[in-house]
Amino acid sequence: MPLSAGDRLGPYEILAPIGAGGMGEVYKARDTRLDRTVAIKVSKEQFSQRFEQEARAIATLNHPHICTLYDVGPNYLVMEYIDGQPLLSENKPGPLPLVEALRLATQIADALDAAHRKGVTHRDLKPGNILVTKAGVKLLDFGLARLAHKAPVDGDTVTMAMTNPGTILGTFQYMAPEQLEAKEADARTDLFAFGAVLYEMVTGRKAFEGSSQASLITAIMTSQPPPITPAALDRVVRTCLAKDPEDRWQSARDLKHALELASVGPAILSPAMPSPATRSPAPLGWIAAAVLLVAVAALAFVHLREAPPEQRSVRFQIPPPEKSTLQFFRLSPDGRLLAFTAGDGRLWLRALDSLQAEGLPGTEGATYPFWSPDSAFVGFFAQGKLKKIAASGGPPQIVCDAPNGAGGAWNRDGIILFTPTFTSGLFRVPAAGGLPVQVTAKSISAVSHRYPEFLPDGRHLVYTVLYSGTEESGIYVGSLDGKPPVRLLPDVSNAVYAPPGTAGRSGHLLFRRGDTLMAQPFDLARLRMSGDLFPVAERVGISAYVGLGAFSLSENGTLAYGAGGSTAIQLGWTDRTGKPMGLFGPPGPYNRFRLAPDEKRIAFEYPSLDIGVLDSVRSVTSRLTFDPAVDTVPMWSPDGLRVLWRSNRNGLFDLYIKSANGTGQEELLIKMGAGGSAGWGTDWSRDGRFILYEMPDAKTGQDLWIAPQFGDRKPFPYLQTQFDEQEGRFSPDGKWVAYVSNESGRDEIYVQAFPPSGAKFQVSSGGGSEPQWRMDGTELFYLAADQMLMAVPVKLGRSGSESFQVYVPKPLMALPPAAVPTAPARSYAVSNDGQRFLIPNVAGGGTGPPLTVVLNWQAGLKR
Repeated sequence: MPLSAGDRLGPYEILAPIGAGGMGEVYKARDTRLDRTVAIKVSKEQFSQRFEQEARAIATLNHPHICTLYDVGPNYLVMEYIDGQPLLSENKPGPLPLVEALRLATQIADALDAAHRKGVTHRDLKPGNILVTKAGVKLLDFGLARLAHKAPVDGDTVTMAMTNPGTILGTFQYMAPEQLEAKEADARTDLFAFGAVLYEMVTGRKAFEGSSQASLITAIMTSQPPPITPAALDRVVRTCLAKDPEDRWQSARDLKHALELASVGPAILSPAMPSPATRSPAPLGWIAAAVLLVAVAALAFVHLREAPPEQRSVRFQIPPPEKSTLQFFRLSPDGRLLAFTAGDGRLWLRALDSLQAEGLPGTEGATYPFWSPDSAFVGFFAQGKLKKIAASGGPPQIVCDAPNGAGGAWNRDGIILFTPTFTSGLFRVPAAGGLPVQVTAKSISAVSHRYPEFLPDGRHLVYTVLYSGTEESGIYVGSLDGKPPVRLLPDVSNAVYAPPGTAGRSGHLLFRRGDTLMAQPFDLARLRMSGDLFPVAERVGISAYVGLGAFSLSENGTLAYGAGGSTAIQLGWTDRTGKPMGLFGPPGPYNRFRLAPDEKRIAFEYPSLDIGVLDSVRSVTSRLTFDPAVDTVPMWSPDGLRVLWRSNRNGLFDLYIKSANGTGQEELLIKMGAGGSAGWGTDWSRDGRFILYEMPDAKTGQDLWIAPQFGDRKPFPYLQTQFDEQEGRFSPDGKWVAYVSNESGRDEIYVQAFPPSGAKFQVSSGGGSEPQWRMDGTELFYLAADQMLMAVPVKLGRSGSESFQVYVPKPLMALPPAAVPTAPARSYAVSNDGQRFLIPNVAGGGTGPPLTVVLNWQAGLKR
């Protein structure tokens, strides 16, 4: 019996009827406990199998464009009351405005994607089950099909059971061929109905019509509706309405991406994204360039709509901030925002439809940004922590410790996968924070596992193994469950999966080979490469010291790439407060620089992985190595006449030496062997008798070794514990060694006697790295976790437990991030008297190269 105003169903007071159907009625009601308005769907009978199905289906969904289920009664469902209008109203005939239709259609596709990922298929998608509110669309009646009392024609609903084989379920006007044939429906069935709804939205006409049930069924089974404009949207609709489910979009996510691409013109011309008031504006020069960019992009979109399908792509460029460079950058999954770090060391955001970028306060020292899957948060590494920050603004939040993070990824289950140190495997941690758990364990000959990217299922991933000089280097596919990884490619590059786009059904893996961005078909089901590779873009640089290609791909097919973050570095002297005291030579690519004993030269590492020397007095740079091998991490002999570095020119990494003036041949000085992939020289005692270097061990991690330069010269371990010992530096008198250890659970600075006597002193608290001595032995400097340069008064004395004294550390100045944000980082050098510091800063006289953005990069590919 119908209910009236004032009637009660438990705690719910009926206010007014909303509608009725064969299964029951729908009422507007008030929840007397929470004093909120709800909608109640009442069954004519006791809670039926049909209602149980709807309850279970809706209860799994939590999405802004899907109605929310609040409660379940004996024969009723209590749901969110939606104050909205039908998607298509008979009172307002005719098509919706194109921009509005695309906006609402994208929201519908997003809701379907959320439902399908939960295993819920609507099976009765139609305009009557879609309401439009001020906040967008709301999808109703998941899992519901109403019982009909007459032969259904056109828009009527028909059901013969719920899930039994050989039954028809849905609304004829929007039913897919497989439904009409009483075959099992799946997510692609919803996409057919979506295509029919979208066609009606943009044309004002139904996609399929008939004067009878038979003629309507014939139209659905055999015909296609007349074409629509623009052509890109027509292709979206026709792919939805393909008769064979295999020829349709294979997921609502693919459909959503296609709609976003079709919407790119209106998006570019729309007002800029609202910006948090706390962000700082971009320089006017960049804004002027962006105005021109938007105009060019808009013209390109007009051409896109007129071009044939194989040419439908848009290319434009994004300039870097004035007098700066784009370093690390990542597109948001929805393709609307670009997160990047610039020369000032902060994290910036730029909407692709905006005329400016905005810096995020509190992100100083940020590296390796990555996005949450909903594009709402950016993860990054700074001050020895993994952090996240809302794209809409607000303070950063700490997720966990990450002493030297090197890449992260975030899946839809709220798991962040990341590399916590430059010499570790991959770890996982909840995005809300928690204790990291190791996922991949690297072998002794590997440096680390970096640059993870989740595959679409959120359980499998691709990542990079760096780099051993052996055949295990390359791109791997692994999983969160710890199954053995499989090597996919030999390239030392990050890789990202591109879902199928306009080119067809095959997804691709994008990666960098040389300076070319390559793509190769990738079989998601078998997790292996499945076709021929081809170039996508030339002159693609790197965004970090090694491996991280300067490219990014959003889920909707937007690609960004550039020449990378390598830029000219201006070295300059400062006093102990950070006040400039003069430049050190011209700008140049001075990666991992090391100051010579005469304080007039530096040895450094070119981005091309060769060793060079800069003479600051003559402003002359000379190259010491020219071979194709990897030559990195230089340091000086104590007399300043020679340079020592590591190289894999013989297959494995060993330590080589050469005259600093470039004369003579390289000499193999120390053979590190298989463990040298993650090892390098760290210091040379002032008397020339001992070289200190670090090298990993499978059982003990990073260890410090000593190579005598007299007698039999046989190396021996100095510190070899179950913890990592790194960055060793001899005291000026050669009786002590300052080093970094993680024995406390994070990297801290310690001092031990040399030779070891059991005396050990902790110098830092709260994190520390890059220890360096003042040459008179009265101070020890180090870099705190927050990039603050610290000075610690010390007293050396003689070796022994009572002879070394350490006092309270004092902060001097905040330093910019290292030019090469990977181990071993070198952020500063100190003069012999400890009164001046050589600091790298991005040269202020020029601007780095722009990024190229490609919308629908797959458009030129062939099926």
